[in-house]
Amino acid sequence: MKQHERLMEFNITGFQHDLVTWFEREQRDLPWRKDKDPYKVWVSEIMLQQTKVDTVIPYFNSFIEKFPNIQSLAEAKEDKVLKAWEGLGYYSRARNLQSAVREVHQAYDGVVPNTPKEISSLKGVGPYTTGAILSIAYGVPEPAVDGNVMRVLSRILLIEEDIAKPKTRKIFEDVIRELISQENPSYFNQGLMELGALVCTPTSPSCLLCPVREHCRAFHKGVQTDLPVKSKKKSTKQVALVAAVLQNEDGKFLIHRRPSQGLLANLWEFPNFVKLDELGTSKQQLQSLIKSEYEINANINEYLCDIKHIFSHLVWDVNVYVGEWTGEIPEDADLVSVSEEEMLQYAFPVSHQNIWKEYKSKNKAT
Repeated sequence: MKQHERLMEFNITGFQHDLVTWFEREQRDLPWRKDKDPYKVWVSEIMLQQTKVDTVIPYFNSFIEKFPNIQSLAEAKEDKVLKAWEGLGYYSRARNLQSAVREVHQAYDGVVPNTPKEISSLKGVGPYTTGAILSIAYGVPEPAVDGNVMRVLSRILLIEEDIAKPKTRKIFEDVIRELISQENPSYFNQGLMELGALVCTPTSPSCLLCPVREHCRAFHKGVQTDLPVKSKKKSTKQVALVAAVLQNEDGKFLIHRRPSQGLLANLWEFPNFVKLDELGTSKQQLQSLIKSEYEINANINEYLCDIKHIFSHLVWDVNVYVGEWTGEIPEDADLVSVSEEEMLQYAFPVSHQNIWKEYKSKNKAT
């Protein structure tokens, strides 16, 4: 179906008015809305990818306090940035953000570009982030299509294409180019996002509270809960791991830096390995693998806990133990020994933060 057919007999002006007026009146008081600083809008949009608003607020405030502008983030050490991001997950977002900010600092004199071509060329800035920054910070009528927006518009315009398919995004981008308010694209795009977050939710949408209900074709047909159409994701991969919190006689703990590429790149963690059935018990595996991997002697004493961590594409099931280590750390290993106080300077993924919390809790109890 072509866009002009989707929008036939649709009151575009009335829809724009009702949506923007509602957003002006009901918008949440969020820290990145206090001004239209493109840098702050950019940071907030990257943080909000796959993360809830309530979770992002304290991270955003803390991050902006540490890195208040383009120059401060561009010149920061990556370890400091990852530490500020610690707990938000999807750490490639932070690395890509800093890489792109450095390009803005060097190539654009520290000014976030205001054209789709320039801003979309930056690392980690896809079509949604491009549209969000341009419309919110610069008032450019550019579509910003995310899951919230596709859900809202699939109901309003009765769009039945599968939103899990990448090609479907183009349908919504084309629709928004026809619908978007030229006078206030910022409030129009934010209004769609806000509507999806607060009213037109995935399940049990609050249709009776919806400011654009009279424009909603799905509501008038009674099929709003059937939309959007979204095919199911593939099943996640299960990975069994063994990990150890190891301390030596000087009170130093062993931590290891993950590879610079791939999942959770450059973050720190306690020694851990994929569980191998042929190596016997988890204790035996840990002692053997630590010796072969790091040339360190480990004595695994006791079981600590099990940690489950769910990513978008896989699940980690980690058996965690505690013990002691002895020996000298090889110079070429991404392995360091740190005190409890020094550990606060290192960025850990959530799973290993939880390991440390369990360890601290157990030691307090004893």
